[in-house]
Amino acid sequence: MRRIVVAVYQSLDGVMQAPGGPSEDPSHGFSLGGWMQPFSDERTGAAVEAFLASPHALLLGRRTYDIFSGYWPKVGTDNPIAAAVNPAAKHVLTHRPDPLPWHNSHALADMAGVRALKASAGPDLFVWGSGTLTPQLLVEGLVDRLLVMTFPVVLGAGKRLFGPGTPALALRHVSGEISSSGVIIARYEPAGSVRTLTFAAPKSDQPPIER
Repeated sequence: MRRIVVAVYQSLDGVMQAPGGPSEDPSHGFSLGGWMQPFSDERTGAAVEAFLASPHALLLGRRTYDIFSGYWPKVGTDNPIAAAVNPAAKHVLTHRPDPLPWHNSHALADMAGVRALKASAGPDLFVWGSGTLTPQLLVEGLVDRLLVMTFPVVLGAGKRLFGPGTPALALRHVSGEISSSGVIIARYEPAGSVRTLTFAAPKSDQPPIER
């Protein structure tokens, strides 16, 4: 059984659409692509490198795959991220018949295929971005760990990590840090159902507060 580990960039109001550049995902009129770049620093880069350092395969949505396959194969192996992702197996959830040109790429037709892949032997499956796939994995209860980098910017609209239809779930904070540019880097794991409590009613035998 493999784990599914998700890394996400999001704004303070939860938007994860097009963090890397203006042309990354302008769907639904989103015009603020590239919003994370002014806040990227050495610590956020180190968090991504650490995320990709252990043995892994990639699990990607088709849009993210197309973006990555047009960029990372062209980056030299002296780049630690390129050195990690280029040789890794890439499993792509896609309904399109187009070929997958990036080395070691494999198509998955549906979430049943994702479940079967997760249940198979092999390295953990890393999801990096994938604004359509990640919410689906949360709905299906398939995410084992979340690396969430929250950037100090409010975008107002766009695809969200925890959008409509996200099931209620509790999370356990595993570790975290804050970068010099104010990015909150936090790691979470599922912690079962959401617990609810209420404020206790004041006891009648308590003495009144003197003023």
